[in-house]
Amino acid sequence: MEQLRINDAYVFTPALHEDDRGTFLEWFRADRLAAAVGHDLNLAQANCSVSRRGVLRGVHFADVPPSQAKYVTCVSGAVLDVVVDIRVGSPTFGEWEAVELDDRSRRGLYISEGLGHAFMALTEQATVMYVCSELYAPGREHGVHPLDPDVGIAWPEDVEPLLSPKDAAAPTLAEAREKGLLPLYDDCLAYYAKLRGAEHSRI
Repeated sequence: MEQLRINDAYVFTPALHEDDRGTFLEWFRADRLAAAVGHDLNLAQANCSVSRRGVLRGVHFADVPPSQAKYVTCVSGAVLDVVVDIRVGSPTFGEWEAVELDDRSRRGLYISEGLGHAFMALTEQATVMYVCSELYAPGREHGVHPLDPDVGIAWPEDVEPLLSPKDAAAPTLAEAREKGLLPLYDDCLAYYAKLRGAEHSRI
């Protein structure tokens, strides 16, 4: 697991075992994730998203605690997957980092609780699978507009973005902060420490 520039987000590049039959890989390894983040990923929900080229989903996040950590991979096609640090008080607040996930590298991306997540489909069809640490709770879910110029995510210029009505109506990062929707960095750190402490108590 390799940590991104934004703390608490990691990319995993699996070993691909290829022969004339095809390819085998371990697309998720609980032990490697736990070694990186200090605790197990509680598997509460698994999602599958099928999108056509240009579909842009996010930037999504949930209240902390418990929020919702995600481990994401693209099993067909390709997406530009983006992590946005929306944790007020974080050294990298307002910054973003992008990782291309596709059916060639088979990389996975882990996004800790409190971070914003978005992706755009780059191919005619892209299938994204992700496992989540908590169940979807609509009343605790929020969004930041993925085209907010102050965040400035560099989405591909040759792809026309297609947003859901909900994402298109999402506030900017500044508006979300003014409304008190964004998680606090200190609250996130405290929650990460609690998860690590719970893990150590089971050892």
